[in-house]
Amino acid sequence: MDVGERIEAIFAAAGVSASLHVVDLDAADGPESGGGEVGLRADEQVVIASIFKILLVLEFARQVVAGQLDPAERILVTAADRLGGWGLAGCADDAEVSLRDLAYFAMSVSDNTAADLLLRRVGPDLLPMLAAELGLTRTRILGGPRHLVEVMLADVGARTEAEFARIFPALPAERVLAMRVFDPARTTSSTAREITRLLTLIWRDEAGPAPACAMVRDWMARQIFWTRLAAGFPPGVRVSGKTGTLPGLHLEAGLAEYPDGGRYAIAVFARTDLLSTRRIDVDLAMGEAARTAVDALRGN
Repeated sequence: MDVGERIEAIFAAAGVSASLHVVDLDAADGPESGGGEVGLRADEQVVIASIFKILLVLEFARQVVAGQLDPAERILVTAADRLGGWGLAGCADDAEVSLRDLAYFAMSVSDNTAADLLLRRVGPDLLPMLAAELGLTRTRILGGPRHLVEVMLADVGARTEAEFARIFPALPAERVLAMRVFDPARTTSSTAREITRLLTLIWRDEAGPAPACAMVRDWMARQIFWTRLAAGFPPGVRVSGKTGTLPGLHLEAGLAEYPDGGRYAIAVFARTDLLSTRRIDVDLAMGEAARTAVDALRGN
């Protein structure tokens, strides 16, 4: 089997459909000329969920370097600010953190509360403009985490997150999959190819000033989740990433950096009809598929 067939077989064994794009950042011919890349439905429009946070922290970092924002500015996070998820969302008490720490939490644990507060500060209207500036013509940013929660509540007829938590598990699968958050035309979405382009620009210091790109790389390297892309690579390979998760959607974009200097931008977006978010088999398949693509580019 060729590499595409091997990757298809990995996803089929996990019972998912997926899109994938992997790029060798330093290939002599490069993806622009059709070399140095492996793709599988790489131009399919897909929901990206929390992957959008890469653009968010990039915009924040650019504003910091430009002197428009003070990264040490303090933000008080209250009960009214909390959204479902990790990090500040789980705090029982008010917390005061810096803008810089909001960016860290948004990337390291995909903290929705931190991302929502940071988005308010940098300006939500700027993210579509940033995507356009970077040539991401098919990347659509339609609000942040709070907007996503509001849309999900409205689609199931819930007034609060607690009410949503009671209603959602009893919904039939077809009702869930009809929600706007699962439709790339009606929510934040992109393609695997465009996300690897974004990563390539960040790792080449071409997505903004070099210090801003370095900040994003540092935050992505501190992500705590390791069961997806990172699980596919051996010790010694540095994997930086950003996950995205919704029921039935397992997403991650990141960079694999080898000790010999090889650098590979990766985007894998998997979808399953089983709506559980805890599918370790799917996560591991994503890492295996990424490693298979990188091995092919490395001639292994």
